[in-house]
Amino acid sequence: MPRLITPFFPLFFFFTLASSTNSTLSQDAVSLLSFKQNADQNNKLLYTINEPYDYCEWQGVKCAQGRVVRYVVQSLNLTGFFSPNTLTRLDQLRVMSLRNNSLSGPIPDLSPLTNLKSLFLDRNNFSGSFPPSILFLHRLITLSLSHNNLTGSLPVQLTLLDRLIILRLDSNSFTGSLPSFNQTDLKVFNISANNLTGPVPVTKTLSRFKPALFSDNPGLCGEIIHKQCGHRSRFFGGSSNATAPLSQSEESQGIVVVPSSKRNKNHKKTGLVIGFIVAGFIFLAVSTIIVIALVKKQNTGEKSESPENLQSSTSPAMEVLEVRTENDTKVKKMEEAHKSGKLVFCCGEVQEYTLEQLMRASAELLGRGNVGATYKAVMDSRLILTVKRLDAEKTGGTSGEDFQKHMEMVGRLCHPNLVPLKAFFQAKGERLVIYEYQPNGSLFNLVHGSRSARAKPLHWTSCLKIAEDVAHGLAYIHQVSSLVHGNLKSSNVLLGEDFEACVTDYCLAFLTDSSSTEDPDSAAYKAPEVRKSNRRATSKSDVYAFGVLLLELLTGKHPSKHPFLAPADLQDWVRAMRDDDFSEDNRLEMLTEVASICSATSPEQRPAMWQVLKMIQGIKDSVSMEETELTGLS
Repeated sequence: MPRLITPFFPLFFFFTLASSTNSTLSQDAVSLLSFKQNADQNNKLLYTINEPYDYCEWQGVKCAQGRVVRYVVQSLNLTGFFSPNTLTRLDQLRVMSLRNNSLSGPIPDLSPLTNLKSLFLDRNNFSGSFPPSILFLHRLITLSLSHNNLTGSLPVQLTLLDRLIILRLDSNSFTGSLPSFNQTDLKVFNISANNLTGPVPVTKTLSRFKPALFSDNPGLCGEIIHKQCGHRSRFFGGSSNATAPLSQSEESQGIVVVPSSKRNKNHKKTGLVIGFIVAGFIFLAVSTIIVIALVKKQNTGEKSESPENLQSSTSPAMEVLEVRTENDTKVKKMEEAHKSGKLVFCCGEVQEYTLEQLMRASAELLGRGNVGATYKAVMDSRLILTVKRLDAEKTGGTSGEDFQKHMEMVGRLCHPNLVPLKAFFQAKGERLVIYEYQPNGSLFNLVHGSRSARAKPLHWTSCLKIAEDVAHGLAYIHQVSSLVHGNLKSSNVLLGEDFEACVTDYCLAFLTDSSSTEDPDSAAYKAPEVRKSNRRATSKSDVYAFGVLLLELLTGKHPSKHPFLAPADLQDWVRAMRDDDFSEDNRLEMLTEVASICSATSPEQRPAMWQVLKMIQGIKDSVSMEETELTGLS
């Protein structure tokens, strides 16, 4: 009669098996029994041993070529916990389902399961935050964590799991904003019954799902679920009470939402008393303002209405970008000041709006960089644009004619990995560059923005995809024109609707004064020959910046923290930052080698950008071949 293995059966017998000639096979048995020991308190898994390697016949186990590739033990009333270093040793596992049990405690580190395609942990009692190790399972097609007790915010990096077809996170206690899911193949999606807040990002994917799949999240709003988020102020003039629906994840963009008017909460008597007090203060304040205004008018006369003041260093166009409310008089002055300028649409762009409509749009400051300040502008037609105001002090050395010719050349560039340049504008003391809006933030925010000091860098397959996208964009600029980017950095790489990496601010460095003060965040990307002599950027300095960017991707460290190392020592440093096993993943070594070659001190030693692209595509091809071989096993 076969001997029954109870949860308390000692495991030394199976560790003895692990030391035999077929140690790889017996290690899978050890992993299964280690899981059973802590997860099967009621002894529901009746595993028996007739021969050393009959575990492939155990309940819920399926093997291929002697390795466990599928483990499904669902609805068995397992009442223990999912112990670390048990099932996670099954490195050939494709499917894991522990659904509809009573497992409790946190979900352990699943990152070793690099071949996992389907993960079902729903309808248990798992607690803790969203397991960050899932972000490293880049072959996942199905992820179901619904009906647990998981808390905390959903990581933005979830959007990088671009193969997902099924994603269920409903009936937990997740908080914070909803990431901008836009996986092309996502068919099943549910985040209902959580505590998520903020606007639902308007992406092609999320727009396909019914509002019920977002329900029971009292703080969620947006057009997808037919719930208005609130009011936004006008930055470009017009009524301060004008509204525009929030159609993107504004919290991730750092956008301030103006709250709606307060409700009356006081009783009638209390309100009456407060009303008298407020009226008294208002009367006193109005009197004071009138006196001050009369004195000011007497001192200044009509000076504030003179044409010279309309051409001051703070131009009317940017007043409307930086001031939340403008009255009709100021808008008229602004329009008069811009009669001398013209909004020029780039080659192939349809004129969808006028300068007046652009300046009346609502807008938010997204950030300030080495070239200028960047704003998100929302038109009355719901069209969203990115408007960059060039720094007058740094670009003032370029004549209006040279600016016009240069921007016309830049406007002819068109590539999927370049943020499309829509239009540009210049008038006296004012230059604007208008781009297509990218909804998912920058690469800088992805790598550094929401990651803790102890978080792992991006998975190497994500690094590979982003590196290929950026290399495509740079190689295109270098091959079809005489232009160069000149200011490549992670904040100038944006993520598009499908989370493709798109390069922005390209070719604007030509307009800046090379002797101007360097942005500290940009200095580390500069090639030695450019940094030391204030020379103009070249295609080889773009390659250097790309190498620095690739190291930033691989390590998660800002370039200002990169040590100066010989190529032989660079692999060890990247290994230490990632804590990866390089012996099993030589593609990561190859990516580090590409970064090392690109960031060579001498420009003559650096390859051309098209050669860098070929290297990265070669690494990608080797990954595709391996995946084809693994698919044959599943």
